Amino acid sequence: QVQLEESGGGVVQAGGSLRLSCAASGGTFSNVAMGWFRQAPGKDREFVMAIRGGNTLFANSVKGRFTISRDDAKNTAYLQMNSLKPEDTGVYYCAASWSDRLSVSTTAYDHWGQGTQVTVSS
Repeated sequence: QVQLEESGGGVVQAGGSLRLSCAASGGTFSNVAMGWFRQAPGKDREFVMAIRGGNTLFANSVKGRFTISRDDAKNTAYLQMNSLKPEDTGVYYCAASWSDRLSVSTTAYDHWGQGTQVTVSS
């Protein structure tokens, strides 16, 4: 059974950095698209970034500040978040998609982690 587990969330001041990790188990992930989404209180879950092979996709709101990467030997994906803003606050989820295309849609992702809280104070 596929499982995803996020870690690395926390509280940080505006302008600070955090690195989130997503450890995957229960399958082979080298050809799987890994995505990061976030959800602020009272809002819908929104796409942040995704990676499959050497291709990445990102939301305009994080362009130039966030970086996505993966280590297939460790079955782990990462989200490096720099220059954090209060509006980046939310629960961050990683997700896995067996689709051959990168997608910003939550419906394209087959498995989800439980999420990790990121709080950016002003």
